[in-house]
Amino acid sequence: MTTAHVPPATPAGAIRVLIVDDQMMVREGFSVLLNAMPGIEVVGEAVDGRQAVAQAAALRPDVVLMDIRMPELNGIEATREIVAAGGDTKVLVLTTFDLDEYVYQALRAGASGFLLKDASARQLAEGVRVVAGGEALLAPAVTKRLIAEFAKLTETVPVRRPAEETQLGELTDRETEVLVLIAHGLSNGEIASRLVVAESTIKTHVSRVLVKLGLRDRTQAAVFAYEARLVRPG
Repeated sequence: MTTAHVPPATPAGAIRVLIVDDQMMVREGFSVLLNAMPGIEVVGEAVDGRQAVAQAAALRPDVVLMDIRMPELNGIEATREIVAAGGDTKVLVLTTFDLDEYVYQALRAGASGFLLKDASARQLAEGVRVVAGGEALLAPAVTKRLIAEFAKLTETVPVRRPAEETQLGELTDRETEVLVLIAHGLSNGEIASRLVVAESTIKTHVSRVLVKLGLRDRTQAAVFAYEARLVRPG
């Protein structure tokens, strides 16, 4: 008789993390760092993208720490498959490479955040918490590069596509305003301060924006805003 796989138990309320990297020392190092942090529990490891997809399905982690350059299946493709499978798992990309193409491709694949591997233990733990909470996360070192990449891409798209026009037409003026501020990288609290409203009100607006545009999270909302030319880099 076969039995269904049951993910390992973790402390109540702990953020469940799957670490994906083809280097054993990196996996072990991240595992030690994160397990030492309150409220975070490493529930598994994977050595390549293909194994990451299987482990994500079996363990159902809250966050996957995903390397980009790996054998069998790279981190971008693995991210795309994990996101396409549905569920609430978020992907936080970790890499030594801060090239524009990787940032953009990772976000387009559905990653919720991007950090360089030289991040401190505190930054890594905070990144996991931010992404698990549904916020977007971009390492400061790559934010300017990402904006520059969007600038180059939008130059090749003279007008919005009809589908984008239709989706944007579903938003209220205030929701559109919130979408623009999300694309500029502002948190809910910062948007609330800018618009002089309660943070709970902004959370409601963000949720409605995501539903109306059919988007997974704030990161995808930012990508959408740039690609729809609602926001101009610079």
